[in-house]
Amino acid sequence: MRPFVTYFFCFFCIVSFSQEKENSSYFDVNYFKGNIALHNNDILHLIQGHPEGVILGWNKKTFGYNDWEQRYNYPDYGVSFIYQNLKNDVLGNNYAIYGHYNFYFLKRHLMLRIGQGLAFTTNPYDKETNYRNIAFGSKIMSSTYLMLNYKKERIFDRFGLQAGLSLIHYSNANVKAPNTSVNSVTLNLGVTYALDKVEPEYVSTLLENDKKFTEPFKYNLVFRSGINESDVVGSGQFPFYVFSAYADKRINRKSAFQLGTDVFFSNFLKELIYYQSVSYPEENVSGDEDYKRVGLFAGHELFVNRMSLVTQLGYYIYYPFDFEGRTYFRVGLKRYFGEKWFGALTLKSHGAKAEAVEFGIGVRL
Repeated sequence: MRPFVTYFFCFFCIVSFSQEKENSSYFDVNYFKGNIALHNNDILHLIQGHPEGVILGWNKKTFGYNDWEQRYNYPDYGVSFIYQNLKNDVLGNNYAIYGHYNFYFLKRHLMLRIGQGLAFTTNPYDKETNYRNIAFGSKIMSSTYLMLNYKKERIFDRFGLQAGLSLIHYSNANVKAPNTSVNSVTLNLGVTYALDKVEPEYVSTLLENDKKFTEPFKYNLVFRSGINESDVVGSGQFPFYVFSAYADKRINRKSAFQLGTDVFFSNFLKELIYYQSVSYPEENVSGDEDYKRVGLFAGHELFVNRMSLVTQLGYYIYYPFDFEGRTYFRVGLKRYFGEKWFGALTLKSHGAKAEAVEFGIGVRL
């Protein structure tokens, strides 16, 4: 489901953080090997060997000079690069670059990394030369990866070790068909190297009542757009438009709950409705069905500095044409510019089936 989605994530990471008084950074190099997960029986022919590759990362530590760093237990942020050999000539090799966060637990020995970025594949679908690759319909895709590692830094001088599980996902979110996507479940082993001899002390300055922060209801208007294609290969890419209005209630520094409505103008459905009406009479599609949809949704927003993570669950209340079911999901990132305006990059999907990457702009009043 998650090509979490995020073409400008690296840019967001760079502009989201203020200059720290003191800092420390480190590199990590990780080898990984594993399997392609069978999330769709259509990709059985693509699962052959055990994909392997390398993850390179540059990480900048935080020490609490900004309040949000203390609230999230002093995370790291940085950029990373993945090379993956998918062990299948049909799939080829993938290269990807990400912006990422590292979050820490268990006295900073357990690290969870969340990375989002862009991937390039060497052998995408081609109707004549590579028609078996139904996973990657385009050379450029979005990619998400998760890394859950046990980590021990500075075991020997500046060198440390980390090891654990990594999950890597590639998809173009139906920007172009086909797009069954690929998920790799792997084990990784890595080495860390600190770039600084000495690190500053962690700062703890939050007031005891910091968690008691609340806000009154806020009202949001969002416009989203992009292009996508139905699952019918060659049916064409079409623009879509989404208008959203919702209220949110911030209950503390980190969280707000949302309730609202979406109106979808999905032009690819026009072509799909016509195609089914003339090609599959047994589907009982007349060709006159409305391509518009209206949904109600509930959601959550997790605030991290000027960025936030949005998750929403919706249900179509106006649904004249059956496409992937009445329930939909949205997950993605927002970046605030000032107190009211924000940009958004989100993925809309139906279960594990992505429909679109949405680029949005909105206002929170």
